[in-house]
Amino acid sequence: MAPPPQAWCRKKTPDSTVARLKFPIPPGKIALFLLALGLHGLAQAQSQGQLPLIIGSSQGSTSYSVPIQTLLFFTALSFLPAVLLMMTGFTRIVIVLSLLRQALGTQSSPPNQVIVGLSLFLTFFVMGPTLDKVYEDAYLPYSNGTISFEQALGKGEAPMRSFMSKQTRQSDFALFVKLAKLPADTKVEAAPIRVLVPAFVISELKSAFQIGFMIFIPFLVIDIVVASVLMSLGMMMLSPVLVALPFKLMLFVLADGWNLLVGSLAASFVS
Repeated sequence: MAPPPQAWCRKKTPDSTVARLKFPIPPGKIALFLLALGLHGLAQAQSQGQLPLIIGSSQGSTSYSVPIQTLLFFTALSFLPAVLLMMTGFTRIVIVLSLLRQALGTQSSPPNQVIVGLSLFLTFFVMGPTLDKVYEDAYLPYSNGTISFEQALGKGEAPMRSFMSKQTRQSDFALFVKLAKLPADTKVEAAPIRVLVPAFVISELKSAFQIGFMIFIPFLVIDIVVASVLMSLGMMMLSPVLVALPFKLMLFVLADGWNLLVGSLAASFVS
């Protein structure tokens, strides 16, 4: 009698009291199989009229059933982090706050959760007028049924495009226009989103590093002075970073650093 397949052989524990089976199929293949099975069931239900995908169509707009609307909603949620990071001022703010922590020399203070949370709320504050315009021009008419989803997208894109164009440098925009092989005289208003967004991100990175450079200078001077004093006193075993940290914190607090930094960040978006 042939022995059973090795993958289905029982594997005993050292005390020989519990037996278990080794499953031969990788989890990835199981997930793909379940996904294919679900799609097949969805297609079969649609063909039998049990789950209609489209429940109505009028005036060029299409109304989808609740399961399809839920699927589209959760699919759109996966793109929200990219929209928040790449099409708002979040990139500049979070990089500047991270560079501030490095300039101070604190290892994990403020923690990452505080930096990201503060960056999010500052982003909402800076983007407030733009988001209000998107809400009034696009979301309200769409929720009232006066415009279609495609028209709402067009109206919502205009304020975001206006914000990004004001913060985008002409040299960065010209670079991506050239890479996209568009005419050299292409205006920001007529440029596709795939050209405007990367140009905006590059400009935000440059602005963030410029602000970070200005933040580093006073703290770097303190580090140099402290290191020079310790070297002159012969204290080779004492860390200059540890000695300079209280002085940098005192300078930052006495200068009301958070007020200056947050105010400068918010003012940098005004054009």
